Amino acid sequence: MTLLLSWIGKDSRKVSSVYIASDSRFSWAKTKKYDYGRKVFALQNSPDILGYCGDVLYPTIILNQIMEMDKDGILFPQSATNRERVEILFNEITKRFETYPSDIAMTGSLEIIHISRLKETGFICFVYKWTKTGGWTKNEHPIPETSDKVIILGSGKDEFFNRYLDYYKGNNGKTSRALFQCLCHTLLKMQDLQCGGPPQLVGLYNRFNGKNFGVVYDNKRYFLGREVDAGETINKIEWRNELFERYDGSSLKILDGAQRQPDELRP
Repeated sequence: MTLLLSWIGKDSRKVSSVYIASDSRFSWAKTKKYDYGRKVFALQNSPDILGYCGDVLYPTIILNQIMEMDKDGILFPQSATNRERVEILFNEITKRFETYPSDIAMTGSLEIIHISRLKETGFICFVYKWTKTGGWTKNEHPIPETSDKVIILGSGKDEFFNRYLDYYKGNNGKTSRALFQCLCHTLLKMQDLQCGGPPQLVGLYNRFNGKNFGVVYDNKRYFLGREVDAGETINKIEWRNELFERYDGSSLKILDGAQRQPDELRP
């Protein structure tokens, strides 16, 4: 399964950022695992980000196809609003599913988070869900009034939420760093063996399109679940460490001038 969550960051005036993050583990029959599976996606040509949990085969197929359509500029009309993009994406996902052999290929349910932006502050969040009994549904989730979670999904959500109550009450409560610090802390202490591996992160700012982040976790570099070697080209992307500090991917040190974000709940 998965631990999948989204949250917003808000400054004194407006929502300034939205993120989706997850673990990286694919698991089978509770005994087999693969810790480098991609679960979050940032579209390059539109302000949209995605993440999924549950069954892995169909979203791996369809979301990678959607990413290629977006890259080549054939997914959305140039003038499409955020709600129009929601309809287009939901139709794309469900239309391709009509001929998918779900009776034998799907072992459980599937949920996809889609966060989209209109202009600078028009953030919306939808969850597309499939179950064997209910088929596909599409539901909007409200964007919080303060920096906080939007939604938590997956088999690891209870472990995350129970730990997050402590973060929420702490000095860093209601901040982006608290959500990400709690994710990393939870993955390190996770009891649910269906969740694990490094965290992966995508986001949207007030301007520009979807953004992929590199993550420094347990003193190693990861990009969308994949470990990155020191010799690879790594400074073309933005890096964050387990504390959500802005990091230098080459030196594995906090960037000059970046604000430190201590985690008071981890030794």
